[in-house]
Formats: sequence, structure tokens, C-alpha cells
Amino acid sequence: MDTRARPASAALVGRESLLAAVEARLAVGGGVALHGPEGIGKTALLDTVAAAAAARGELVVQLRPAPAERLLPYAGIADLVAQLPQAAVAALPPAHRAALAVLRRGSAPRTGAPALARRLVLPSLLAHCARGGPVLLVVDDVQWLDAESAELIGFAMRRRPGPRVRVVAAQRFPDEAGRHRAARLCPAPVADLLVPPLDPDDLTALLEERGLPCRTAAGLHEASGGNPLLALALGGVVVAGPAWRPAPLPEAARAVLRRRLSALPPQVTSTLLVAALATEATVATLLRCGYDDAARDVRAAVAAGVVRLDGETIRFTPPALAGVLAEDAGAARRAGVHDALADAALDETVAVRHRALRSGRPDADVARELVRAATRAAARGDGRTAAELHVLAADRCPRSLAGDRFDWLVAAARTAATAGAPELAGRAAEAVLAAADAPAAHRVRARLVLLDLAGQALAEMGEMFAAALNEAGGDVTLLAAVRLRLTWAAMLGGAPDTAAACAAESAADAREAGDPATEAMALSALAQVQRLRGEAEWTGTLERALALPAPPEPGWLHLSPRYLAARFAMMDDRLDEARAELLTLLAVAEHDRTGEALVEVLRSLSEVATRAGRCRDALRYAHRAVAAAQRAGLSPGPTWYTAAVAELAGGSLEAAAGYAHRGARASEQEGDSIYLRRNLHALGQARLRSGDTRAGVAALRRLRELEGGAADPMIVRWQGDLAGGLAALGEHEEAARTLAEARATAERLGASPGLNGYLDRATAVVLSESGQADSAVRLSAAAAQRFAGLQQPVEQAHALLVQGGAERRRRRYAAARVAIGAALALFLAAEAKPWTEQTQRALARTEGTAAPPADFGLTATEARIAGLVREGASNREIATQLFLSVKTVEATLTRVYRKLGVRSRTQLSQRLPAAAPAPTRVFPDSVTAIDP
Repeated sequence: MDTRARPASAALVGRESLLAAVEARLAVGGGVALHGPEGIGKTALLDTVAAAAAARGELVVQLRPAPAERLLPYAGIADLVAQLPQAAVAALPPAHRAALAVLRRGSAPRTGAPALARRLVLPSLLAHCARGGPVLLVVDDVQWLDAESAELIGFAMRRRPGPRVRVVAAQRFPDEAGRHRAARLCPAPVADLLVPPLDPDDLTALLEERGLPCRTAAGLHEASGGNPLLALALGGVVVAGPAWRPAPLPEAARAVLRRRLSALPPQVTSTLLVAALATEATVATLLRCGYDDAARDVRAAVAAGVVRLDGETIRFTPPALAGVLAEDAGAARRAGVHDALADAALDETVAVRHRALRSGRPDADVARELVRAATRAAARGDGRTAAELHVLAADRCPRSLAGDRFDWLVAAARTAATAGAPELAGRAAEAVLAAADAPAAHRVRARLVLLDLAGQALAEMGEMFAAALNEAGGDVTLLAAVRLRLTWAAMLGGAPDTAAACAAESAADAREAGDPATEAMALSALAQVQRLRGEAEWTGTLERALALPAPPEPGWLHLSPRYLAARFAMMDDRLDEARAELLTLLAVAEHDRTGEALVEVLRSLSEVATRAGRCRDALRYAHRAVAAAQRAGLSPGPTWYTAAVAELAGGSLEAAAGYAHRGARASEQEGDSIYLRRNLHALGQARLRSGDTRAGVAALRRLRELEGGAADPMIVRWQGDLAGGLAALGEHEEAARTLAEARATAERLGASPGLNGYLDRATAVVLSESGQADSAVRLSAAAAQRFAGLQQPVEQAHALLVQGGAERRRRRYAAARVAIGAALALFLAAEAKPWTEQTQRALARTEGTAAPPADFGLTATEARIAGLVREGASNREIATQLFLSVKTVEATLTRVYRKLGVRSRTQLSQRLPAAAPAPTRVFPDSVTAIDP
């Protein structure tokens, strides 16, 4: 038995509320009994609780019994006593010491006085220890604790040892010894707590800490059922292959799942096998197969955490349990269950599927029957079933039908890809590519499916693209499709020139082939690239795309001209128009089985709501998009960006920074330069508004390096945020240059009123930081009026906040309170929580102070430099401490002299009060803008 304390993790991810509940119970005495399946994180919780208690100076005793020790009498007691102070043992009465010696030898108890003495040993020891301070007994894996030790610990706790003796015990379930064994080891009152699965965000964060790529981590929640141990085991094999290829279940994970199943009664596992193999796993299906106690067995499985009920449907948690159960049953038993399911089926398609699954032998009649069933399933919109039946038909295809096999596999791959079944689509497509005799056109169509399954990782598919172009030959229909995907890959990889060329070629090929849907998507992509590059031709290109028929599948909706037009309407501040069109598109996207179109529409609705000042709606849409992307196994970078923007407006700056940081990592891992830049913008805003100006500027400078050229400042509005941060650091020339470049580009492209207001507000920030508060007041007030006319209350309030900060710099405190108070009212109405908190702090600095402590009209950076001069620091020392250039320090000090009316360092020190203004928060009240 290992009795050594294991180090607790630095951060117990996703268990904050549960840990708080445990600590609250232990703080007033009593005990906590934790329950949960193997690998759910009980040990990590216990280690954290134990480490916290030890840090407070409490006596912590930890027991970790092993399975082999369950039959060793008093093994647990022996380990417990070994961790107690020797003084406590020495203080025992002679009879108790003798009884303890017998216990340590594991001798069988006798009746009479010696047996009673043994029972009283532990209460005496604990009482002695408690006199010196609190005692915490931590028992992990209670199911392996020997019965004799459990009885003595339970006896000691029933004697009410007092509030200084607490117990926290954890037990795995299902367990034949009963779920309440852990509770019997705790003193009253007992909190009986379930350790639940981690939610998707927390599991993703945990796995990322262990080095898994973001997309892999985000996609493992459903596969693991939120179990950290299973997720870590699965993650090791998922990383090795492409996203569409199912990874083999690791033996360690298989062993964990088998242990969970083996703890169930045999009749329950027999019933669950039918559910694992059924097309529609419901209690009604089980009853039709002759399992009369199905409802009782399913309830037992739910209680054990093996399955959950989703309405009438039985779902295994995690899903891999069904595969392990079916695999271990053996072929003969599976065939019998499929026979029963076929006989019980009410739908002929379901019956055909189960009859085919009885055997994998080639059979022409079975193959044709499966194809007919697939056609029926496709006609009623059940693409997943149609794809599976086509794959089954190909698997059972005899040599005489070899020519039809590739048609069936391609049909399966394309149907599964649009039905949200990537593993099935990948299996069918790879089966085509694995066959040496597959026709070239079929091979290209299979490669197109695999390219679509790659998602944001398209830029890494160079070999696949090269092979597809070679096999397409002169077929313009296939070439148009391949070049369309090359366009998307180039856009993600940050190669706009290549993207524009590929898009134009794809549109031309599609026009020649008579494929208007592909032509429309190619022109949409071209319009997007043209706008990204700041070319005015994008409007004509989009109009041409809108004149063509839309792509027929809901899964392609986010690549259609209508969707792009809605996005551009949002970027151009036509928010009502954008929202109305997006809500119409949402009704179509709800039928998207792949999930990508739904995610994109939800993201856009969130961003529109953010700009329109509906912060609660923005958060709701953003979190729906994150959940939908995780369910669909999509790249998390775009949805984490949207969540960061929504959190910046209405959630919390900490959450925003977390989403943006993870989003930047995910985008970088997948070569997605578009969302790498956008996540860097959100991260920069979060850092600036949290007061970490230098980190915020660093993120935005990296964005600027990645952007390159004169990009449209309407799309990602980072220029004003960078300028404000630079001004706060005293880099006024670079700040002014950044804004001038943005204005020049905006004038060339014809900026919207919203962009002009944004740039005016940013200029006001820079002017205020440069000591030109009068001009800053005028510009920020004009910006507020612009945003009021556009009905963008968050942006309007932000401009008023900048105005209030400039008024305060002019020492016009009444005017500052009016502007900041107006901003506060707007932020409150928009439910913009982080902005509200910041504005309340700004208002508090102006209220009740007709003449607040003299700040001499200095900016934040000027005040810090003046304070360091007064303390005797040289210009070089100041530059080093504040990470500025010596030249910047000299120029700033010149402005300080002018404002204070002094000519030397000595006069400056005499002019300043005893504690010169030196705010710790470098970035001023006038902070960043909200980006679309």
C-alpha cells in the first residue's frame, strides 16, 4: 500500500465548485464521501484537499489501499497508525497498546475485553492527536480497504470524535460492497458527493495542459464521457492519425471499461448487449426482443453511470463501452442478438441492416438488398443510415459485382460527409483509395471527401491536393471542386494571392462544367480575398455570386454568397440587415448534419449581438457555437475567438483571455492564419483591459506582423487598440503612425461611419495620453454621437468613457462624471459586465473630489516616469524598468517639465508631492474597442 502523499496538481481543472463544497463541509467538522467511476478524478481531488490541509499545519493521514490488500486483515489500520505521531501511541493505556500490537500483526480478534480494547484504540489515538490540532483522514479507493480496518474506522467515527477529526473518503462505483461504504467511514454529518464528468471546456483545458493538440483535446469529450483518465488514454492514439480515421481503443482504456462492465450483474450486461447492437437502442426495442426486465436493467445501468437516457434513447457513457461489450460477446452471440433485432424490427430498412450484420460473408443478394435499403434511407433524409448501408453493401460485395463496389463506396463517403459521420465517410473514401483498380474519377471524389473532413487543417493536405489534380486530368467538373478547396487552403494558410488565383480558376472551370453551385462558392471566396486585400472589386464579385443558385446542401451554407453578404453587412455596421439575414439562414443551418454551417451562423449572430449591445444574446450564441463545434469535432479556433469576443463584452476578461489564448494556439497548430490573427486581437484586448499593457501590445504587434500589407481595417479592427496601448507605453510616434496607416486604407476603400467613429475614438485615446486632452474630448464626443446614430450602445459608451478620461485629465471633474455616468448607464442596459465594472471604478475616482490629489494633468506613463525621477532613477534605469527606449524617456520627461513648469530634475522633485502619482495600472480609462 502506498501511503505517501502525491503532489497535488497546480490547478485542479473544472473542480472548483466541488472542491469548495468539500472544504466547506470539512471546515465545520464531519466528513465527505466521494463517489464516481474509475478515472473520474477522485484521487486528484483528495490530493488537493490533503495538500491544502497540510499547508494549514493540520495532521494529514492518507490511506490508499490496493486490490491485493483487501483480504489482509487490519492492513489499513497498520498504515494509519504508522502515520500518527509516536507520542500518541506512547500515551495509550497498556491494554490499548497491547491490543494495537496484536492489530499490527493482523491477528484475528477474540471476544471479550481484548476485542473491546482493539475497538477503542483508534478513538483514543485520534482524540490524543486532535488535542494538538485538526486531524484529516483521507481514504482513497475505499472499495479495496480490508473489512476489519473499515469496521474499526467506522466504529471510531460513530463515537463522534469531535469537529477536529474529519474524514474524506472516495469510493469507485459500481461496487458490490455498496455505494455507501465510504460514508460509513465518515463522522457525522456526512456530505455524500458525486464526482461528475468534466464538462467539455474543462476537459479540453486539462488535456491541453498534458500537451494534446487543441482540436484533439476538444473532440475527446464525447468519446471519453468526460472521464479524464479515458480521455488521456484515447488522446495518445487519436493524435497519431487523421481526424476522420477512428483510433484503436488503447488496452489501458479497454481494461478500465471492462472493469466497469464486470461490476454489473450478468443479466444487466446481457440486456445492454442488445442495446449496444441495436439500430435504435430504446427500452421498447429491448422489450420486443424478449427482455422483459429491460426497464429494471436499464435503471441499474443508469445508476452505475454506464448509460444515460436521452429521451427514450439509451446512450452508453462513454460510447466506447458499447464497442467493448459487443466485441467481448463473441461472433456467435452477436449473430443471435442481430437475429432477434431483425425479427423485432418494425422498419424493413432496420431489419435488412441486422440481417446483413449476422455475417460478413460476400453475398450478391444481401448486397443488392442493402443498396435498395440505402436508397430508401436517403430518400427519407437519413443520410447516416444510407451511408452505413452502402458501406455494408460494399463489404458484402462478391467478385461478380466488383464494378458496383466503387459506386457504393463513393456514395457512402459523400453521404456520410454531409450527414455528420466523419469516421464512416473516411472509411469509405480510404477504401476507394486503397484499391489499385479504382477509376480515377472515383479516386478524386474520395479525395475531395477527405479534404472536406480535414476542416481547418486543409493547409496540411498538400500531397492529397497534388494527387487529386493529377487524377482529375482535364475533367473541369472535378478540377473546379479541387481548386475551390485549394482556395480555402490558401486562405487559411495566409496566402491571399494564391487564394485569389485558385478561386478565379475554380469559378471558370465550374462555369464551363455547368456547375453553378461550385461557381457561386468560388466567387464568394474570391470576394472575401479581395476584401481582405483591400480591393474595391469585391462588391462586383459578390453580386455575381449572389446571382447564381445557392449550394443545395445545408452543410455548405456557410460558404454561400448569402452568408458572406450577411457577414459583410455586419462588418459594414448594417447590423439590422445582418441579423435578419442570419436568423433566416439559421433556420436552414439547423438541418446541417455536419455542424459546420450551424456553428458559423451561430458565431456570426453572436458577433452581431455584441456590436448591437445585446451582450446576453452574444454569450448565448457563442456558447452554443462552442458546444456545436465540439459535438461535430470541428476546429475550436474560430468558436473560441467568438466566445472571447462575447466574454469581452458581457462575460469576464479572464474567460476572454482564456478563450483567446487557447484559440490562438489551436489556430497556429492547424495553420489557420485567419483565426490566429483574430484570436491575437481578442487576446490583446483582454490583456490591455486587464491592465497588462505590455502583453496586450505584444499580442497586437504580432498580429500586425502576420497581417502584412494594407488590409481592410473594417474586418479586424486592431489598429486603434494597438495605438492606444502604444500611447500608454509612451510610444506616441508609433501610435500615431499606426492610426495614420489605418485612416489611409479606410479612405481608399470608403470607410463606414462605424469605422470612422472607431478611428476617431482611438485617436482620442492617443491624444489624451499625449497630453492633448482638449482635442481628445472633441474627438471622443464626436465618436460617441456616431455610434449613437448606428445604434451601437457598447461602442457609444466606450467613446463616452474615453471622453470622461480626457475630461479628468483636464481636471474638469464634473464633466468627467457626466460622461462616465452616461457610459455606465449604457453599459448597464447592455448587460456589458466587464465594461460596467471598469466604468464604476472610473466613476469612483471622480466622485466626491472637487480637487482630487494633484495629478498635474500627467498621463499614466508621464506620472510613472516623474515618480521614478523623484526617487533618483536615471533615464537609462527608468527605460530598463519600464521597458522603454532612453529616447522615449527623454521625450516624455520633456513633456513633464513643460506641464509642471520646471526645468530640472531638482525642481521636478520639489514640485511633486511626497508620493508622486505612479499608478500601477499603466493602461488608462480609455481602452480597447470591441471587434467583430
